Amino acid sequence: MADPERYEFEEFTLDAVERRLCKGSQAVPLQPKVFDVLLALVRHAGRLVTKRELLELVWPESFVEEGILAVSVAGLRKAFGNGEGSRRFIETVSGSGYRFVCAVRLPNATAPQARPRPEVYELIGRGRSHLLAMSMFDVPKAVESFRAAIELDPTYSAAHAGLALACCAQAQMRLVPPAEAYSEAKAAALSALAMDSGCADAQVALGAVLFFSEWNWAGAKRSLERALELNPNHTEAYLLYGQLMEALGRLEEGLAMKLKALERDPFSPLVHLQISMSYWNQHRYEESIEWAQKTLALDPGHPHAREHIAGGYFKKGDFDRHMAESIQHAELRGAPAEMLDRLKQVYATSGRAGVVKMFLQLASSQPSAFPAMQLALHYGEAGEFDAAFKYLDCALESHDPGLVHLAVAPQWDSLRVDARFNERLARMGLSKVSIGTA
Repeated sequence: MADPERYEFEEFTLDAVERRLCKGSQAVPLQPKVFDVLLALVRHAGRLVTKRELLELVWPESFVEEGILAVSVAGLRKAFGNGEGSRRFIETVSGSGYRFVCAVRLPNATAPQARPRPEVYELIGRGRSHLLAMSMFDVPKAVESFRAAIELDPTYSAAHAGLALACCAQAQMRLVPPAEAYSEAKAAALSALAMDSGCADAQVALGAVLFFSEWNWAGAKRSLERALELNPNHTEAYLLYGQLMEALGRLEEGLAMKLKALERDPFSPLVHLQISMSYWNQHRYEESIEWAQKTLALDPGHPHAREHIAGGYFKKGDFDRHMAESIQHAELRGAPAEMLDRLKQVYATSGRAGVVKMFLQLASSQPSAFPAMQLALHYGEAGEFDAAFKYLDCALESHDPGLVHLAVAPQWDSLRVDARFNERLARMGLSKVSIGTA
């Protein structure tokens, strides 16, 4: 006998054969067509289902107005529980349709996936190779490879999981607007999980989206713990879990997770740089610089290691070495020579204060050219707190993924003395952390 078609998401179970939705052991009453709308969305979890598709799936023999879909989705949200929390299940894509955005498990799905064509393996391998390089030039190639693999075989979960991870990397490197990249990453991760609930890569990608983009700390924790249950040797899962612990102020636990990643991959530049970040968040700048230098020893062209070294010297008050490392980092990333010459001249005549003043003058003429988070940091350093909080609020509104360590990262120390800072932490669901006792 074939396994029943049954889906699980959070505390709910959807049984297509019995036509029953349960929350735990308690049945949730739904009108027949509302149930059919839910089933159609869950069967295509992670993918946008257009209004036209839904109408054809649920009312194939009838002519009905599109408005009935909004009524049905409203009924589903009420069944899931009133309030904003109910929207964590179904996303409304304005003017287009709906997407089921909660991770779906198939507890009875035991049949293995069909073996894909050799070209699909080749594309996935190429995508993973580009992704491991983690450079601004390689990550777009990784996305391209995974998309090509999906084009050849849209049913293979590993391709969707790879795309999800690559989109997260795009967001992290700001190669694509974070909201756009994380939206695609979440859809790809959910598609991978719908095809294979035991896909650890998909759980890691989903955890990254929940952590960096949605600030859903509990949801991210569940996804990453599930990933480590599925694959106890998943390096990226340990690194992400470590970052999550640090965001929540559990700094020693965060470092411990990253050291577990080091045990499994002792020659990874990414792991070494993440350990540098742990010491940075602990305000231990000598160790942060040391581990960033170890990163460069493994990969002399690493795109971010010198930023960590420069930051460490900055917090130690060694502005000359901070500037030297910053200039070298900018040169390696192709910054225009005339801009760097001007920067050197300003620093030589006016020091760090002159550099900050120059940046703010440039930003005032073209503020959209700089991330709001960066403007908040520079205005804070200049002591212009009202402007700093204005731009910090802009970054909060856009859910800038760079804010996840707001409670612990030392670059925000200049703003911590202002009572408004703790209000911003609370807005993110974070609490004030005492670094000395964390």
